[in-house]
Order: sequence, then C-alpha cells, then structure tokens
Amino acid sequence: MAHVEDSSTLPVKWWKSSLSGTQSDCVECGIVDARTVALRDSKDPTGPALLLSRESLAGLVAGIRAGDVEA
Repeated sequence: MAHVEDSSTLPVKWWKSSLSGTQSDCVECGIVDARTVALRDSKDPTGPALLLSRESLAGLVAGIRAGDVEA
C-alpha cells in the first residue's frame, strides 16, 4: 500500500458513494489507473490519500461487509 501526501495532486475524478448523506464525513474514491484506486477523507481534499490495488480494495470492502474489519 502506498500513499500521497496531497490527494489534490492526483489526476483523478473523485466521487462518494450514492449512499453517502449530505454530511461531509465520507470516503472518496478515485481511479488512478487500470490497477490502482485512491481513497481520501472527503473533509480534507488536500490531505493524504491511500493508493490501493483494485484487489486490495475489494478485500477491504469484503472484510468490512463480513464484519472482519471495523469500519
């Protein structure tokens, strides 16, 4: 897993889940390339972002859904 310090420097279009409310406490996602996705805190658009492979992101989501990872 890698990261960048300023997520606004990534050449991505950020989006939030359609299930997100109107509050700003959400995780935003962006597609970096065919193998990499970025995640950032929507409250801090110039803050850090995690860079994950699509497989790692799928594993994280599966773990959260199964209750193996605390959200």
